[in-house]
Amino acid sequence: MLAVAGRKTGLIMTNTRKRHTPEQVVRKLGLADRMLADGADVAAVCRELGVSEQTYYRWRNQYGGLKADDARRLKELEKQNATLKRLLAEAELEKAALKELAEGNF
Repeated sequence: MLAVAGRKTGLIMTNTRKRHTPEQVVRKLGLADRMLADGADVAAVCRELGVSEQTYYRWRNQYGGLKADDARRLKELEKQNATLKRLLAEAELEKAALKELAEGNF
């Protein structure tokens, strides 16, 4: 195991990634808002939350004023949208293949 900058696991630091659920992100953003209101700077808030400043600002853009339920629904809709896009692409590909066969260009 590499001993590098990253998440703390016991005494060894590893650079493993952790995925946060939308609810966790909204909760951490709320905590960050309270800490910033108390006078903490963004760097200190990010250290406390265990995320980079880049991640904090990305979360702020994506989940800004959402509640936990809204964030969960957003993720579900994004997943459903990706599935529908994939299905549409497959259907278009199949349609193009059938059109070629019908024209006799095989």
